[in-house]
Amino acid sequence: MEQHDYIVADIQGDYAFLKQTDTDNNSELFQVALALLPPETDIGTKLRGFMGMFEIV
Repeated sequence: MEQHDYIVADIQGDYAFLKQTDTDNNSELFQVALALLPPETDIGTKLRGFMGMFEIV
């Protein structure tokens, strides 16, 4: 699996919606449970994800 960069575009309930920022052709949002993200994650947070693990960039 590859490492990708994301920005948190929206948070709804227990889920965050991430937009991939390291490619130009992907406009779909990726849904992930907030429990899998760092506790300080908020809208606008930049994340790096690899194999289901995320860190703030």
